[in-house]
Amino acid sequence: MDPSKRPLIGLAGVITLAMATELNEQVSAQALPNIIGGLGMSHDPGTWFTSVFSSAVIMGMAIAPWSAVTFSLRYFALFVCFLGIAPSVFIPFTDNLTLLYGLRVFQGLATGFTVPLLMTTALRVLAPPIRLYGLAAYATTATFFPNLSTAFAGLWTDLVAWQFVFFQSIPLCTLAALLIWYGMPQDPLRFERFAKFDWRGALLVLTIAICTGTMLEQGDRLDWFNSNLICVLALASVVAIPLLVLNEWHHELPLFKIQLLARRNFAYGAITLFVFVIVASTGSSLPAAFLQEVAGYRPEQVYLITIEVAALQLIFLPLMAVVLNWEWVDSRIVSFIGMSLVLTACIGDSFMTVEWNRDEFYLWQGLQALGDAMIVMPLLMMATNSVIPQEGPFASGLVNTPRAVSETIAPWLVELVHRWRGGLHSNRLADQLGRERFRTYQAHGVSWQHPAPLLPNGTPAAPGSIAGFHQEFAKQAAVLTLSDDFLVFSGLIVFLMVLVLTLPQRTYPPRIVLAKK
Repeated sequence: MDPSKRPLIGLAGVITLAMATELNEQVSAQALPNIIGGLGMSHDPGTWFTSVFSSAVIMGMAIAPWSAVTFSLRYFALFVCFLGIAPSVFIPFTDNLTLLYGLRVFQGLATGFTVPLLMTTALRVLAPPIRLYGLAAYATTATFFPNLSTAFAGLWTDLVAWQFVFFQSIPLCTLAALLIWYGMPQDPLRFERFAKFDWRGALLVLTIAICTGTMLEQGDRLDWFNSNLICVLALASVVAIPLLVLNEWHHELPLFKIQLLARRNFAYGAITLFVFVIVASTGSSLPAAFLQEVAGYRPEQVYLITIEVAALQLIFLPLMAVVLNWEWVDSRIVSFIGMSLVLTACIGDSFMTVEWNRDEFYLWQGLQALGDAMIVMPLLMMATNSVIPQEGPFASGLVNTPRAVSETIAPWLVELVHRWRGGLHSNRLADQLGRERFRTYQAHGVSWQHPAPLLPNGTPAAPGSIAGFHQEFAKQAAVLTLSDDFLVFSGLIVFLMVLVLTLPQRTYPPRIVLAKK
């Protein structure tokens, strides 16, 4: 094989590694009840199973760029492959909570290491004429893999065995290691960088990762600021964040080069990716939640609406790379159109009713898929074109670490909406039921599908009729709450539309920039 083509095989290995770690994260999150039951954990320890993972992902994304330069891309990528395999082998057979949490931390670090590694590798091995296709490969970690995970969650939990939620990463990481070993070029090791390592910054990042991740994951369970633990974690985060910014600004070899945010396009890319991941990560999880909670679907029945988004990404992401390579195409306009499509999808989904089924989501999921590709590709191009190759590791850390935080914020935001709006809708429906109980609770022929649970004399109309009525009541509250979720995310999309109209400057494709130089 032509030696110049071998780095492409190494890039394929890193993409495979990203697929393994991202699927591990997303599938384990969706299959958490099965995992908790299989490991014999109760609810509260099960929440920490997710919490320690989220904190480790944030930490991993922060130190991955520095590690890749110090230990070389090749050795570091091979280490991440091993880190992805080892915990997956032992977790299904571990019943010691301390050991289990430790293994989960290693899995989180592997996931956090992989995404910046993919971005760094793609920007390095791909020449400017085809660099956008490398960015498309990176974009799959935000759009393709999360939507593919529902199919795997249904496959393992309902049709095979929950242990394969972890076993699935073993063959993928093994294949990734072989491809990386063969194709990735070997850079010299640079251990002299340890003398200038940003230890204070690393400790501050660790503090922020642990405190912020734990606060977001455990806050709802511990009743937020009524808990002393949450108050301490919040105070530590508030103190550590400005100290980190100050330290990184003046450090000789920082983990994050804060000065890059002074560039309008880079700042736009970092902010937009942060918000976009929140919206994209829930674009399919909310319809899936509706189908499971309201329509009574199992995961293997839900996957058709999420696999639609995943499959379309394989078409739309390369297509957007082709479109953005045309000099006359303005990436800001492409991004704005994509945001309009996602906004349309969110508003369309907000009109859901209890009668909706899987078929009603196909159109909106298609718009979501096209909109996601039209948003993420332009913002990656605008952000990466504003940095020189030497600044790549700094840019990678500054972009990907907030992205890891946003993946934790997304479920927290959904829980917050469910707590506030869900409680409101339940109270209003209960009040309406109490005021009109003779029409809705004891009347004859309320609906041939859902007859009244009580007869006019107050006796149950049929065995289980009261429980069935309560179930329908819960479904109505869930529909109203999920509709509010989509409206909240519509507001976030409007915020992004304002940003794209005001912040970024015109960006040309990498091949055009190179030609002009």
